[in-house]
Amino acid sequence: MLSINKRKALLATVLLAAAAGAQAHQIWIEQDAAGARLYLGEFADNLRETSPGMLDKFVQPTASLITAKGEQPAALSKQANGFAIAARAIPGESLIAQELAYPSWERKQGDKIERHVWVPAARWVGDFAARAPQLTLDLVPTGQPGQFQVFYKGQPLPEAKVEVVAASGWSREVQADKSGVLSVGLPWKSAYALEAKHTDKGGVERAGQKFDVGVYVTTLSFSLPQGLESPPLPPAATPAK
Repeated sequence: MLSINKRKALLATVLLAAAAGAQAHQIWIEQDAAGARLYLGEFADNLRETSPGMLDKFVQPTASLITAKGEQPAALSKQANGFAIAARAIPGESLIAQELAYPSWERKQGDKIERHVWVPAARWVGDFAARAPQLTLDLVPTGQPGQFQVFYKGQPLPEAKVEVVAASGWSREVQADKSGVLSVGLPWKSAYALEAKHTDKGGVERAGQKFDVGVYVTTLSFSLPQGLESPPLPPAATPAK
């Protein structure tokens, strides 16, 4: 039988492994004629986690429709490989989503135990009209085609790195300037997901609770009806169990 200390160490290892698996992923929103959906996985790899499976680690995701009148909550309904969103965004509007209840974890740094939290978020837009930041870490169009700006806590995030990914898996990394602004080449007629990450080691708050380290990732997704014909999508990747 394992001692109490060994059981604690094993539990810590399991929690760290689960946290690492989640952090390797992103969430993103897709909207088409069939409706809007929220996915967990890897957009570049055509990977969508399923239930039963890693999708079940998301227990309280929320979504909203952002219009000229403000923010309107949108109900989510769990499906086999994502969440259906009971709302649609028209030009000038956005759909946003985030998970504020993913389990936190602890990590020992020297003599100190740090509490970490992972906060994934997503935004979908149907055009490049300028939007104001809404999420803690947000990536929004500026109003100029192919130009975007990264914000953290409502302020521009200087020199943020953004991964630009097309549905085929084609990708580029672009670094924002000192105002958090970046210009992106979007050559393909395709769905895209732009991902920004930021780690805050200065102490953060999530849903009223304080943590030592916050790991934020946000994805801006959209589809372009014009451009070069896209390479084929990669085969659907196998979800985790």
